Amino acid sequence: MDSFPSSCDAIVVGSGPGGASVARTLAAAGARVLVLERGGAAPVAGTLTQMAAMAAIPGKGAFFHRDASLLVRGVTAGGSSTINFATAASPPASLARLGIDLADDERALRAELPLGPLPDELIGPMAQRIMAAARDAGLGWHKLDKMIRPAICRTGCWRCVYGCPFGAKWTARDFLDEACRHGARLVADARVERVIMEGGRAAGVEVTAGGAVHTVRAPVVVLAAGGIGSPRLLYQSGLAPATVPFFSDPVVAVMGSVDDLDGGAEVPMAAGLALPDEGISFADLALPQPMYGAFAAQVGRFDRLGAHRRTLSIMVKIADEAGGAVGPRWVDKTLTTADKAKLRRGVDIARGILRQAGAKHVFDSHHFAAHPGGTAPVGTVVDTGLQTRTPGLYVCDAAVLPAPWGLPPTLTLLCLGRRLGRQLAAAATERPAA
Repeated sequence: MDSFPSSCDAIVVGSGPGGASVARTLAAAGARVLVLERGGAAPVAGTLTQMAAMAAIPGKGAFFHRDASLLVRGVTAGGSSTINFATAASPPASLARLGIDLADDERALRAELPLGPLPDELIGPMAQRIMAAARDAGLGWHKLDKMIRPAICRTGCWRCVYGCPFGAKWTARDFLDEACRHGARLVADARVERVIMEGGRAAGVEVTAGGAVHTVRAPVVVLAAGGIGSPRLLYQSGLAPATVPFFSDPVVAVMGSVDDLDGGAEVPMAAGLALPDEGISFADLALPQPMYGAFAAQVGRFDRLGAHRRTLSIMVKIADEAGGAVGPRWVDKTLTTADKAKLRRGVDIARGILRQAGAKHVFDSHHFAAHPGGTAPVGTVVDTGLQTRTPGLYVCDAAVLPAPWGLPPTLTLLCLGRRLGRQLAAAATERPAA
């Protein structure tokens, strides 16, 4: 490893959408930025093996709850955006109600990013079949905004969730690369142990990297380690309780087979439907064969293991009630009665769509989740500027979301990061009054 920096203008802990957006904005303004990422930064290969290393190691990227449900996160450069389904949704109204106006940031990002519905030629046959059936059933199923470069995206490809090796999918690694071109430094495989405080304010971090413990000083520290990592760092720094509740956007995949399609390899979440008043959303969910097989086996549907290429799959996602706990070494959350009712309602709608599509042998997966958040919410742990009660210490990731939402958070986190970066850059240029 090159010599480790002893100081900088700002330290960003974590490189997912929130952290990468802050780092890019600050670096473009001329700040000396150090990004510390716990995961690796190897080029994305688009393989099951690499994805598993990012998101399937128990206690690191994967957490099994008492009810046998699974929560996953991506521990890698770019965070979970590296292995997500590349779907975008506008920021939730709960932020605007608290006085966090992201309209300008969203407009700027939408104008810049490869963000919009896929062209028809990239909508796979299974997604088309599901969309037609949903519309025939009277539902307002529509194309979803995707963070994908259509000119590079390939038909018959299933690698979104493995990590796109072709550069078609936008990820936070794009902003990381840009930040580094502006002079930021990314250190991967770096585990931050705690935030250093001096005089009642943040003064840097203690980090283990390259087999050694380093101290890096900075007047600004931004925790962007995710809905699990950031509250743990606050606790390790003596700034938060050992356990905090969270939400996670639980998902059930509802699957059924048809006889007249042969597919199984297409962009997932190409189209869908949100019912915000009910806290339920839907999308087509083409899965790689190993993931489909795992879901089928988990619920005992061994008879469907060979039906992957003929199986239509619909994602049912809910905005769950906050509860459970993120602890120092464990994470656990079970469904509430209200959560179960939402999922039953969503599953019933999905089954109706599959019946309309002519699917048979319909079954539901066990619920799983991939959006841990709400563990350092605005109005409780951070203010509307995302600063904690400790001056100089900020949080910018899904931990700050003030309420369950049930939709993809990537665009919201990019907006929050851009906003925070602009605020910090402006504050750095202010001069004290004479």
